[in-house]
Amino acid sequence: MTDTTDQSDSTRTTRWKRRVATPLRDFLSTEAGSAGVLVAAIVAALIWANTADSSYESFWHTAVSVEFGSRGIELDLREWVNSGLMTLFFLVVGLEARREFDLGDLRDRRRFVLPALAGVAGMALPIGIFLAFNHGHAGGAGWGTAMSTDTALALGLLALVGRHVPVQARLFLVTVSVVDDVVALIVIAVAYSDDIRMMPLIVAVAAFLLTLVMVRAGVRSGFVYLPVCLVVWGATLESGIDPVVSGLAIGLAAAAYTPGRNDLEQASDLFRSFREQPTPELARFARMGLLRSLSPNDRLTRTWSGVSSYLIVPLFGLANAGIVIDAGFLGDALASRVTLGVFFAYVVGKPLAITGVSALVTWLSRGRVRPAAGWASVLGTGTIAGMGFTVSFLIANLAFEEPELSDAKLGLLLAIPAASLITWTVFWVTGRLPRPRKAVALLGDVEELIDLIPEVDPERDHVRGPAGATVTLVEYGDFQCPYCGRAEPIVRELLTDDDLRYVWRHLPLTDVHPQAQLAAQAAEAAGLQGRFWEMHDLMFTRQDHLRIADLLRYAGELGLDQDKFHDDMMQTICKDRITADLESADLSGVSGTPTFFINGRRHYGSYDVQTLKEAIRVARVRAKIAAKRR
Repeated sequence: MTDTTDQSDSTRTTRWKRRVATPLRDFLSTEAGSAGVLVAAIVAALIWANTADSSYESFWHTAVSVEFGSRGIELDLREWVNSGLMTLFFLVVGLEARREFDLGDLRDRRRFVLPALAGVAGMALPIGIFLAFNHGHAGGAGWGTAMSTDTALALGLLALVGRHVPVQARLFLVTVSVVDDVVALIVIAVAYSDDIRMMPLIVAVAAFLLTLVMVRAGVRSGFVYLPVCLVVWGATLESGIDPVVSGLAIGLAAAAYTPGRNDLEQASDLFRSFREQPTPELARFARMGLLRSLSPNDRLTRTWSGVSSYLIVPLFGLANAGIVIDAGFLGDALASRVTLGVFFAYVVGKPLAITGVSALVTWLSRGRVRPAAGWASVLGTGTIAGMGFTVSFLIANLAFEEPELSDAKLGLLLAIPAASLITWTVFWVTGRLPRPRKAVALLGDVEELIDLIPEVDPERDHVRGPAGATVTLVEYGDFQCPYCGRAEPIVRELLTDDDLRYVWRHLPLTDVHPQAQLAAQAAEAAGLQGRFWEMHDLMFTRQDHLRIADLLRYAGELGLDQDKFHDDMMQTICKDRITADLESADLSGVSGTPTFFINGRRHYGSYDVQTLKEAIRVARVRAKIAAKRR
């Protein structure tokens, strides 16, 4: 079924773009974009603390209470930020970790082993370095300050100093940081929580278990979960354990999955009912149907990711980064065991531990367990991990009093530019390597997980382009879908690449495109007479005219036997072929059109020519690396 016809007459350019991104990739871009806001908040805090006498500290120590009858909670503004709003930040961290376990590379649990070990070692060695400076001294109790990477800041600065870093390196950093955050929050709960009260803790655990039961029972309404989650937070606070732990636990409990076709079809039916009778009641049902089609993880991520990154984390920076800096303070702090211990723990300990453990595990497993990115990316991940902020500041506030608290904050702030400069150097040197070596250094040679099920079969699939191409682009499409129509000239532009083959698989969305199924059958009937691609191309030029009479006329224009064409359209062989593609879409997690796969990996992001060409270029490089490995 291969067609290698010339595509030189295809449309050369398009202005059309459509963004379809996973929440994880939205998370990565959001964290990168928010880094500038966070840095601005840190600078503002330093300016405020050094130019307005004591107003900075007096403002953040303002008491605010919330009363519930005879009971209430009273915290100062800094505590409301650190223990209240930061709970939502750790909720987002938990959501992203759960998504990676359910849908990302970590669904292969073996891929969690190495970053988990790197994350633990990346905490243990910095603690050891800190204690080497402070053991036996007053600052030794603050060892927890030196262990936790700031995910948001590290991702943001990695995007700035390592502009060509592959996504896998950033995912490796996210995984290491999640392990880091989980262990750090356990440390806060065990080592830095005084006077733990058991009854409130039991209430918090019981309320959390209730959320798990509700998830298992299929309860989806956020209004039902909200009071239970507030009980978890309040009871954890009352127990004496920092309540940010509750945010991470709730995030990890929120399952992630792609919308199912049945759920989407039900949502379409509800919307169609509203379109026919636009009443408030039907509008509410339609909205609920749309929301139900999304996973709890997806809904919570979309709601809180931007708020966390652009508001909560910068507000945390504003509330905690302000320290009074003068010549006397700098002279004492730069010689302080606490400052030096924190600085070298991050700038030296983090990269040594993360890179060293990754290399050790790879060697001990004889390459069976190795990073999903190249070694330059792993080293750059380790160096950029050498900065702490959110969790480190939380622990510093719990562990230190002045002047050690300001010394610790200075060490953390100094580590940020130092880690950024070292990371920039790593990627600058990598960029000077010869192109093949640079590709391996950044991308690595680990086999990627395949999302496409089943793999392409030239005997069964409709294939266009050279059989020996190193890159295969698969599209699940619908002949009546306007977005597929806009993607068609893009595909034709891509097919000018003589090292690319293109595969079409049917996904007629009959709930919104009533002629899509018949059009798919028409393409298959034309294929039985050897003219699949001609019918495919013709129907995309006439998407508004796909009724049976139109299809028969198109068969005549293509010189097909119209009687045979009509009979074949209704035969089981055509319908079974489309059904097989629908089953493949379900197995591959596809529910909308157009959806693209490049060498078996699902493509997320824009569908414009430049974005797809770059994705194809990276896939070709990976294919060549894999071929050399074999």
